[in-house]
Amino acid sequence: MSVRNDFMTSLRNMTDEDLKNRINEDELRIKKLKFAHAVSPLENPMSIRQLRKELARTKTEFLKRKKGIKTENK
Repeated sequence: MSVRNDFMTSLRNMTDEDLKNRINEDELRIKKLKFAHAVSPLENPMSIRQLRKELARTKTEFLKRKKGIKTENK
């Protein structure tokens, strides 16, 4: 199983409150990483992109639940 599928499975197992907390934490982490990268180069600047994608997936899962859209389990 790929890392992305593992990530999506873990999101589906979270409660709505956990998803909200994860979204807030990830947004804060992105801000901190961007600031750190502006001050001095990060060892792995691609981590910002990866975190942005994970945040988008988390927000998508949260909105699907909010709208009552059933997610498929792969």
